[in-house]
Amino acid sequence: MPGYNEVYVNDYADLLDTGAEGRIRADLIELYDRTGVEMTVLTIERMADFGHDGVIESFATQLFNTWGIGNATRNDGVLILVSRYDRRMRIELGDGYGYARDGDMKRVVDDIFLPAFKKDAYQRGIEAGVTETIFEIGGFYPGAYDAGNLQRGWQYIWLKAKRAGWVVLGFLVAPFAGFGLWLRRYLRYRPRPCALCGTTMLLAGEQADDEHLDGGQKLEEYLKSADYDVWYCPSCAHMDINRHKALFSRYGSCPRCSYRTMSTTSTVLESASYSSAGRKRIDYNCQNCDYVNSEVRTIPKKTKSSGSSGSGRSSFGGGRSSGGGASGSW
Repeated sequence: MPGYNEVYVNDYADLLDTGAEGRIRADLIELYDRTGVEMTVLTIERMADFGHDGVIESFATQLFNTWGIGNATRNDGVLILVSRYDRRMRIELGDGYGYARDGDMKRVVDDIFLPAFKKDAYQRGIEAGVTETIFEIGGFYPGAYDAGNLQRGWQYIWLKAKRAGWVVLGFLVAPFAGFGLWLRRYLRYRPRPCALCGTTMLLAGEQADDEHLDGGQKLEEYLKSADYDVWYCPSCAHMDINRHKALFSRYGSCPRCSYRTMSTTSTVLESASYSSAGRKRIDYNCQNCDYVNSEVRTIPKKTKSSGSSGSGRSSFGGGRSSGGGASGSW
């Protein structure tokens, strides 16, 4: 059996770059800190390198028990194993899950990992697959453990719907999504009285809008970072200009002119390694006022294990597996 250098990510097949490995490690540390679940990722080139010429299921179970992944009492460990040149992978589960979760793991393998692996996009597949496995096991996506009750409710519905099937998911989500879009549109275009005389205001057309917008506002609309509505009163000529930020935009607010016309680009000047930190340059450029700025930030050096909270672990908790989980090939 291969040994491990750390309890989170052991990328012996070199499928992950430094950034991806760090992101996965951070998510697994968070999972352990918040739930106590030990999940680990191992990539190898081939099982034959360790004298194994059988199926990946027996190799994964033996490896799981050799390492002792998971809490010894709860047996809630998770192993994600990728054997690159065997073109096989497996999610091995501890005994505490029983076999009830095998179908969930099969969905993650078939729908998330394998489509990327078939395109040799190993890093993308591993990152997405780990994220989805965390969601299936813990009920939350990374970074959402402190979400409010509404977001938790949505995630619970999303999880249950995916386990029930995508058709059921569509029936559950569609009404809520449709209502949300209707409510957003209604609030934007609802009739409103003039603040000065009380007469119902009228919405100007798009061409008339532009006549009342300044250059920065017109540029925001061109860049699709914001949209403007111009309401006017037919009685007293009072006018309101309402700004609506785009839900998704690569442009941020400029510190000089305040318009949402500033783009940000990042350039790695020196990659981080295990022995030294790296550097990256962040460039800011406003399309409206020509504001330009740059700053150099430090990229933390790559470490075998991080030193914060749950990351201080140097060994697993003694868990066991009887072969539960799911496998796949590409």
